[in-house]
Amino acid sequence: MVTFDEDKQNQQLSDFKRKEEEEVTQILSKKYGLEYIDMSRMAINNDALRLMTESECRAAKVGLFNIVDKRLSVAITSPNNPSTVEALRKLADRAYVTTSFLVSEQSLEKIWARFKDLSFAMESKSGALDISNDEIVAFLKQVRSIADIKTLIEKTLGAKNIHRISGVMEIIVAGALATDASDIHFEPEESYVQLRYRLDGVLTEVLQFDTATYNLMLSRIKLISNMKLNLSGAQDGRFSIKIKDEEIEVRSSILPGAYAESVVMRVLNPKTISVPMEDLGMEPRLLEIVNKQIAKPNGMILTTGPTGSGKTTTLYAFLKKVRDPSIKIITIENPIEYHLPGIVQTQTDEKKDYTFIEGLRAAVRQDPDIIMIGEIRDRDSADIAVNSALTGHLVFSTLHTNNAAGTYPRLIDLGINSKVLTSAISIALAQRLVRKLCPVCRKETILEGKEKETVARIIATIHTVDKIPQTEKHFLPVGCTACNNTGYKGRLGIFEAILTDAAIEEVVNMNPSEREIKKAALPQGILDMTQDGIIKVLLGVTSIEELRRVIDLDVIA
Repeated sequence: MVTFDEDKQNQQLSDFKRKEEEEVTQILSKKYGLEYIDMSRMAINNDALRLMTESECRAAKVGLFNIVDKRLSVAITSPNNPSTVEALRKLADRAYVTTSFLVSEQSLEKIWARFKDLSFAMESKSGALDISNDEIVAFLKQVRSIADIKTLIEKTLGAKNIHRISGVMEIIVAGALATDASDIHFEPEESYVQLRYRLDGVLTEVLQFDTATYNLMLSRIKLISNMKLNLSGAQDGRFSIKIKDEEIEVRSSILPGAYAESVVMRVLNPKTISVPMEDLGMEPRLLEIVNKQIAKPNGMILTTGPTGSGKTTTLYAFLKKVRDPSIKIITIENPIEYHLPGIVQTQTDEKKDYTFIEGLRAAVRQDPDIIMIGEIRDRDSADIAVNSALTGHLVFSTLHTNNAAGTYPRLIDLGINSKVLTSAISIALAQRLVRKLCPVCRKETILEGKEKETVARIIATIHTVDKIPQTEKHFLPVGCTACNNTGYKGRLGIFEAILTDAAIEEVVNMNPSEREIKKAALPQGILDMTQDGIIKVLLGVTSIEELRRVIDLDVIA
């Protein structure tokens, strides 16, 4: 007697159809000139999967299944589908280098099926934080102040469920994004751990929590940052999160402390560094001068200042201003903080012996018109940068000096010939960042006493009278809910600059001091940082107290 097994028959029929579909896809791959791939035999990388939502992938008929750095593997069913073409274009605009593979519908369904696992995943995979797009958007809507963050963290910690540490980490990171914090600090003390955000350049306390909770959180930070869990020494790592069309990188640093390992997480949010030149804070005449200098076909434009003074933001503003399809721009950075379409950006990696020097040497062989070097660190990088500026390239870079006048002695100390130096440098800028007074709660008051004397002394050094607004009043910080009770909201730059003219060239050739260079630059009529800062105080942009925090107002020029 013959028994008919319907389930077995259906399975055989399904297998036959699947095999037939794969064979047809293989034939089409040759027609389109694309590599064929069967996703039933391939692993799927969750980091790649996160770059688009499930609905976006289904609408575009694409599946993202692997990523290495910014190189992305994409599964498609047709290279001629307009939705697919548009999705690939958007990925390219986000600086991803895509490689397309032709797959069957079944293979795409396998990739899309992974979204279900991803959406409900509570365990982190190294290199990415498992916060779904919907969850983080919901967090951002709830969080508007430090008080909101504190309330949410305390509520989550009190829940005592198995996912509370994951929830707290999500709130801390979302809170940093909502308040535009640049860094998240975990600082262990003997009996508790202090959480602080760096807001507008100043550390602000959020809350304290117990050591046991922190130990669990520390393990999670190490896990998502791809660090060694069993190592208690200094470590660096990173992870990324995606919100809508923006990918935000977080750089984690761990340092052994007296009581436990301390953690600092730097949030590289593209929106905080994407500032137009007009919004940097340059006074009108200096902005006009800089615009003329960056429009030149060659020369070197240097931005100087200490770490955290906004130099990189200024360089990116220059790049956005000069970006044009007719010119080749190459950058050598560490890290790449903001991806600009149409610009070749390369990131150094000391572990792989890919240093600024190697990157710079390679860049000049790529026929660039403009080169941006993250930082001139030593004689070799200074030599190549100067030679590039002298051989038809426009070079943007940064240098660690206290002021614009210090640029020239610093480069001479690095071994650059003074005669060559003045031929290469077009303009040297120096900058600091000051917090802007909150427009909601700032308080107007009369200038008097020591503050009035300070303002009068600095104003007396400004020879261009039309730059002085008024000298009778200034504004004080107060604090309200709009500014997290700090009295300040946002930051902008105070600047000074020195053009390399005949007077500067003459004095530089005599191995001068910074004071001598500054004196030779006086006829240029460009405000120095102290004068620029005082003008911003009198305009009500910032306060004397804040200006005094970043520069010494008592130094006699």
